[in-house]
Amino acid sequence: MLLVLGYSNVNAQDENNPWQITIGVNAVDAYPSGDNAPFSETVFSKFFDVDNYNILPSLSTISVSKYVGDGFSFGVTGSLNKIENWGEDANGDAIGVDDLSYYGVDGTIKYSLGERLNLDTFEPYLGLGGGYTWIDEIGAGTLNGTLGFNLWFSENVGLTIQTTYKHAFEDYLQTHFQHTAGLSIKFGGTDTDGDGIYDKDDACPDVAGLEAFNGCPDSDGDGIEDSKDDCPNEAGAAEFNGCPDSDGDGVADKDDNCPSVAGLKALAGCPDADGDGVTDGDDACPNTAGPAANKGCPWPDGDGDGVLDKDDKCPDVKGTVANNGCPEVTEEVQKTLNEYAKTILFDTGKASIKSQSESVLKDIIGILNEYPTSKFTVEGHTDSVGSEKLNQGLSEKRALSVKEYLVKNGVDEFRLSALGYGESKPIDTNKTRAGRANNRRVEINLAK
Repeated sequence: MLLVLGYSNVNAQDENNPWQITIGVNAVDAYPSGDNAPFSETVFSKFFDVDNYNILPSLSTISVSKYVGDGFSFGVTGSLNKIENWGEDANGDAIGVDDLSYYGVDGTIKYSLGERLNLDTFEPYLGLGGGYTWIDEIGAGTLNGTLGFNLWFSENVGLTIQTTYKHAFEDYLQTHFQHTAGLSIKFGGTDTDGDGIYDKDDACPDVAGLEAFNGCPDSDGDGIEDSKDDCPNEAGAAEFNGCPDSDGDGVADKDDNCPSVAGLKALAGCPDADGDGVTDGDDACPNTAGPAANKGCPWPDGDGDGVLDKDDKCPDVKGTVANNGCPEVTEEVQKTLNEYAKTILFDTGKASIKSQSESVLKDIIGILNEYPTSKFTVEGHTDSVGSEKLNQGLSEKRALSVKEYLVKNGVDEFRLSALGYGESKPIDTNKTRAGRANNRRVEINLAK
């Protein structure tokens, strides 16, 4: 009994704890007697008259029953008593007898009204069965009807009170009542994981868990059962499905690239001090806003011409916005360039450049390199002496000769083109020696 009482705080339902043992005392009431009329109008007239009761002042009843389902249970009861009063005389007084022995063995099928009515503490029940009763070693079979209730003090331990009407099949055994009061204990439920929740109601019968989660565990104790917890071994919040958010930035640690520093959801939990959309860890200028393409730093303008270096085709030379950060060739520069170009000298009737022209060509190269994105056309011109065809060919060769010299000495070939115009574009008269000298020239013009 002490062992079973130790389980009194364990959840108990009949289907979970199918066994019930009741130990108590019984009282045998032999009224009415003699008429064998079980359904007469006097059968309950002295039901509560204890003068007719025979009570043995010791444990005198034990019963064991097993729940079989749907509110039904089957049990066997053994009882003993000592009979001192058996029936009544004509005056209604109890008839005394000489301490007759009383033994009974009964089987009963009980139906729980408490389960049907969903009552937990107070559990009334009905029973029907039969047995065999001996009085002073003379026995007879009985048909029994039982009415009683269990009053549960805890989930497993309770008080049982019942009355059984025993109708005898033999005349020598009188019909009588047997009242019983005893301590009842339920036991026998299976709890594989020992978590106090029986396997029948345990959603996780092999793993110890909590009643709140139908027997399933919550390993990290965060109030979210493991099966629904994305981080079952780390206590977290329900809004993150049980995962922690150590830095409190609203991004669960498992999704947070910077779990120890509060950051932004848009940046996977990492901070962005300057608000430029580049996380501080990847930002070369974390306190100054700049584009991601420049690692979070503002684009520089090294030459101070108002065109950022990333867009400046001449980042080391101050230029103009209109010319993508490169300097523009002004009319003055163009004029200077052609003043130098006109002084380039060739051997008579040839395209070879005279050596004394190297210094002026060096000056021309210096000007061209100041405008690295500008394209130029080297143009050759002649006077009208000689045939037009010859003059055209000579102008083309001289223009090409100047271009090749410039390219050979550091000017990008892609920026230069060579054209010959022969005698078609004179700038002076061809009738005088001075005029013809002016017409024999090279021009370097900005390509449009």
